[in-house]
Amino acid sequence: MASTRIREAKERDCGDILRMIRELAEFEKLSHQVKISEEALRADGFGENPSFHCLVAEVIPTPGELQGPRVVGFGLYYFIYSTWKGRNIYLEDIYVMPQYRGQGIGTKIIKKVAEVALHKGCSQFRLAVLDWNKKAMDLYKSLGAQDLTELEGWHSFRFEEAAMRQLAE
Repeated sequence: MASTRIREAKERDCGDILRMIRELAEFEKLSHQVKISEEALRADGFGENPSFHCLVAEVIPTPGELQGPRVVGFGLYYFIYSTWKGRNIYLEDIYVMPQYRGQGIGTKIIKKVAEVALHKGCSQFRLAVLDWNKKAMDLYKSLGAQDLTELEGWHSFRFEEAAMRQLAE
């Protein structure tokens, strides 16, 4: 069995990251919402002042295998701030290609994000999951995450561009 390493994404990984963003959106039945381009990922994640950071899971071929390393998962995160707790890290998306699930790759990505959070002085590591994705919720809980909807009754809201424009008028 090939080994997997988790590493910081490079600009050259943007094509693979975009492919997996689309796969994730399809899995979540939200493909129509994907508007990001490979160029935007490059500009927003690998410029002078990146808006996000990304880890990729890369399968390392066994000796003699003809195919080189291949990217099979990602975790895209950024830093946020809590007025109560200070610096936090937010895992916007985590995805592992279906044929590589069940091998601990998602757990490795989550553990690496936790390492980054601790190294950067974060007090919390946050993420969201759709209410029907019980498998993901079970994984996060098994790793020590608390369900804030269950625990504290928090609901997550967002303003889309049209609503922001209306507010800004």
